[in-house]
Amino acid sequence: MSVIEQIQTEVESHPVVLFMKGTAQFPMCGFSSRAVQILQAAGATELHTVNVLEHPEIRANLPRYSNWPTFPQLFIHGELIGGSDITSELFESGELARMISEAQPQ
Repeated sequence: MSVIEQIQTEVESHPVVLFMKGTAQFPMCGFSSRAVQILQAAGATELHTVNVLEHPEIRANLPRYSNWPTFPQLFIHGELIGGSDITSELFESGELARMISEAQPQ
C-alpha cells in the first residue's frame, strides 16, 4: 500500500480525523493542542488522530494529498476542513459543532 493510499484509508475509515504533531493526550505543538481542545469543546468523542511525528512518510506526503501545507489537518467525512485557524473560526461560528454531530454516531 502506498503512503497516499494509507492516508486515504485513514481519512475514509474514521468520521473525524486529525493529522497532528503528537497525540491528543500529548500534543507536540501549540496549533495541534489548540485543535484538539477545540474539537473536544465542539463535542468530538470519536476523534481519531494520526501523529505525523511518528510517521515521517505521512508527514511528507499529506500536504500533497490534501493540498494543504501545514499541520494539524482536520478531515470530517473524508473532506479536508483545514488547519487550526479554520477549525477555530468554525468553532466560534457554531458550525464545527454541527459538523461534528453530523459526523459522529449518535
